[in-house]
Amino acid sequence: PEETVTSSFASFIHAVRPEHLSKTVRHRSKRMILDSIGVGLVGSTTRVFDIALRYCRELYSSVAVSSVYGKPGVKLSPTLAAFTNGVATHSMDFDDTWHPATHPSGAVLPALLAASQMLPTSTKPNGMDFLLAFNVGLEVQGRLMHFSTEAHNIPKRFHPPSVVGTMGSAAATAKLLSLSTAQCAHALGIAASLAGAPMANAATQAKPLHIGNATRLGFEAALLASRGMEANPLILDDIPGCSGFSVFYGVYQPKPLSTPSDHHEFLLEKQDIAFKRFPAHLGMHWVVDAALSVRNLFINYAGSFSPSLIRTIVLKIPVSKYINRPFPSSEHQARHSFQFNACAALLDGEVGLSSFTESSIHRQELRELLDKVVVEHPEDNMANFDKMYGEVALLLHSGDVLTGKCDTFYGHWRKPLSKESLLKKFRSNASHVLPEEKIETIITMVDNLENLSDSSQL
Repeated sequence: PEETVTSSFASFIHAVRPEHLSKTVRHRSKRMILDSIGVGLVGSTTRVFDIALRYCRELYSSVAVSSVYGKPGVKLSPTLAAFTNGVATHSMDFDDTWHPATHPSGAVLPALLAASQMLPTSTKPNGMDFLLAFNVGLEVQGRLMHFSTEAHNIPKRFHPPSVVGTMGSAAATAKLLSLSTAQCAHALGIAASLAGAPMANAATQAKPLHIGNATRLGFEAALLASRGMEANPLILDDIPGCSGFSVFYGVYQPKPLSTPSDHHEFLLEKQDIAFKRFPAHLGMHWVVDAALSVRNLFINYAGSFSPSLIRTIVLKIPVSKYINRPFPSSEHQARHSFQFNACAALLDGEVGLSSFTESSIHRQELRELLDKVVVEHPEDNMANFDKMYGEVALLLHSGDVLTGKCDTFYGHWRKPLSKESLLKKFRSNASHVLPEEKIETIITMVDNLENLSDSSQL
């Protein structure tokens, strides 16, 4: 394969040897090493070092108090439990999505669950405390995303939950820990220095780390702030010549968040959440529903679904490079492929957990359908989860054309899942690791969260 910048770096790292160092390089680098050790030694006398050291001792303490999803009896230190559970939440790209685009719950909930178990019995938050903290985490994420028009479109540079999710986790945990106003500001400032992940790692095993790190690092930011660590108190302001949170956006227009009145309206009130019916990138849900629609037309036309009658499959989708994958070779690529999800829906009449297994991805009949796909990008099909649509057209050898289109899939915030559908999804997912009685207990507990005396029970 053609050498890339990244591969050239990797080749250098692998191949360089001590003999490649000149006398001058060795001399200067030894001076640097000596100086660095010295400043490190004197730095060990500072307060910030004491905070970090104490924190790390607690983080990696042998006292593990926080539970891990799907592993009865396994407990970790709180922030590591948050990280692990965050990774689990996004491991299949099955978690909720908001607009502007992010995955809000996965970046906040694991931190709150772990923190609830961490706190001593005398200060355990109740269910209402927990619910409020969760909504604080959502609100902060939503407000930050509205600071830039860039956030409204399908992302290109960084994965949003790795940025706003980290801030939301910090805010939610700060609320649950009852931090002071100044400490909350510092928690956000610290979190901003821990945020960010590139979109190039989408469709890889690294992408779930974005959620795991967001919930863990936001949690850590709040804990560090609670122990006295400080950060720039203007981190969200637009300061010319010195970027704070604005570093993530070319266009950044922050607005103050007013002090809550008796009737504060959370963004969640104005903007519902999208819940996914199958485990794949949100954009896939439009093309799947369009494909299912045209599949029904095809069966009415031909009596059964017969791929041999199809000459070309035309997908009309928005421009988004990281989810335009003609021939995915792994489950994570398949979850981020318009082409794969459309063809899987056409072939099987559904998309679900089993669609992304190795055997399913590499089926010959599926590959033959993928060979027939042509992609078009109509100008009116915007890369925006509130405005995009999916269209699948089957051009038959007979000359006939069958078309299915979806502008709002079932589960979108404009077309929410019913209570029955959401419960069905939860029971199906939970049944992979929990017995029925525990599944029903969780449903009841969440349904009555406001009345829960100790949120760590959750």
